[in-house]
Amino acid sequence: MSGRRRRRRRSASTTTTTRAAIEEPKPKALVPPYRGALFPGVEIPEAGQDAFAAISKALFPWGNGAPITEGVLGDLLKEEVRAAPLFVPLYDYYRKYGGVYNLGAGPKWFVVVSDPVAVRTMFKDDADSFSKGILTDIMEPIMGDGLIPAPKEVWAKRRPVVGAGFHGAWLKHMVSLFGDSANNLAAKLAPDAAGGKTVEIESKLYAMALDVIGKAVFNYEFNSLAEETPLIKAVYRVLRESEHRSTFPLQYWNIPGAMELVPRQKRFKEDIEMINDELSVLIAAALKSRNETDLAEMEARDYANVDDASLLRFLVDVRGEEATGTQLRDDLMTMLIAGHETTAAVLTWTTYLLATHPEEARKIQEEIDAVVSDPGGAPTVEEIRAMEKTRLALAESMRLYPAPPILIRRALRDVTLPRGGMGKAITLKKGTDCFVAVWNLHRSPDLWENPEKFDPSRFKRPFQNPAVEGWRGLQPELATGLYPNETSTDFAYVPFGGGQRRCAGDMFAMMEATVALSVLMKRFDVELACEKEDVEMITGATIHTKAGMPVKLTPRR
Repeated sequence: MSGRRRRRRRSASTTTTTRAAIEEPKPKALVPPYRGALFPGVEIPEAGQDAFAAISKALFPWGNGAPITEGVLGDLLKEEVRAAPLFVPLYDYYRKYGGVYNLGAGPKWFVVVSDPVAVRTMFKDDADSFSKGILTDIMEPIMGDGLIPAPKEVWAKRRPVVGAGFHGAWLKHMVSLFGDSANNLAAKLAPDAAGGKTVEIESKLYAMALDVIGKAVFNYEFNSLAEETPLIKAVYRVLRESEHRSTFPLQYWNIPGAMELVPRQKRFKEDIEMINDELSVLIAAALKSRNETDLAEMEARDYANVDDASLLRFLVDVRGEEATGTQLRDDLMTMLIAGHETTAAVLTWTTYLLATHPEEARKIQEEIDAVVSDPGGAPTVEEIRAMEKTRLALAESMRLYPAPPILIRRALRDVTLPRGGMGKAITLKKGTDCFVAVWNLHRSPDLWENPEKFDPSRFKRPFQNPAVEGWRGLQPELATGLYPNETSTDFAYVPFGGGQRRCAGDMFAMMEATVALSVLMKRFDVELACEKEDVEMITGATIHTKAGMPVKLTPRR
């Protein structure tokens, strides 16, 4: 590798090459006052300050009292900033401007929120005052009115029904599916491990997760670990397009003719049609064979003796539910994208962290050996609950590499955020688009002890910071589920969102990830087959690697 090429690489173990310049944040009192502008990022001459100040505060949302990022246009000219994933420069601005700031480099602007007290307001205390905003606009062609981008009225109707599908009896049955899929992956990896060959593990984990979600949601066999069919290729391209649209600053695909003239958009249109055709067949067959059943009866059924245990079957059969084929398609497409992407990303970055922290890997292997009775490493539901070290390693991976790293909200009315760590209240004007910077929350030195360190045991230790007004800190005793969440961290940790619109499939994802990690760590020792700095991040709906995750697996005796 040339020296020039190496200088351009970015390590997954650090957040940015420019971090050194802002490790000691400039005191807020020393940040020059913003003189007003026609849009953020470009100051007007001091001579015109009075004339433009009143106009900008009256007409533009950066009159909300939050700091405005200065020099954004200049930063975009820097190679290290352009090469970084979006969330990395957002962290740098966070350390300079604080937990709520205005970001813009032209007519489009966002308020970036990295304060847990503000996030608690947006997700829980005043959640009805916020929508998914531009996410709904971007994702509508892909997910329609599925749970993630759905407007509140649709979400309020669909969330109880979809959530009921993830009931205890069904999740317990899914654990066997998780084990089968993980063992299929382990069997595929075994020859390369025995031969000492390097394995690109990220793509294998994504294939395994696609097989799981296909069977669990549609009762469809993708068999993506065995072969890559045209349908599988279409699914992956749509996944990439969803990430492209969620991060690209201009919605050029809405320009008349773009879907026919732009090659990737033309391809996307063809891929969506292919997936929709397949889903239409599955949905039509399920509706034709509908067997209306009470919810209580469905929750008590013996899933081991059910031919089709998919969520599609549940949504069709549950009594009182009259979902249309279109709504079912939107729900299923949302679960396909969200359920596949998040679990695969969590497993990818957990593998990276364990490969680079062998002492933590050994702790997990010792726990698996002691707790899991299956010789292949596939745990039962009861064993999953007993595997605290394994689950906390996954939780810590989601802290360091959250999926997604950014969440989106739009203020539906004027909303005043609490003082929090900013030291003053900030009022979001109606229509304000916000980035909730999960990466910032999860790596903030104001909210975590040694935030850059991989330390799964941190979730067992209380942490407080009175400087963040109104934040109750990390309280381990409040963690009652399979992972620490927004309740036990008071919204400093939101790997599955939080409040009303927390992910409905969080337990599904945690169980799947725990089972897969258990099987792989039972069967193999893992080490990184490249330099740490060669594992580069790219951003999308989740955090991916730029060129894969090469590892060396060694069969355990």
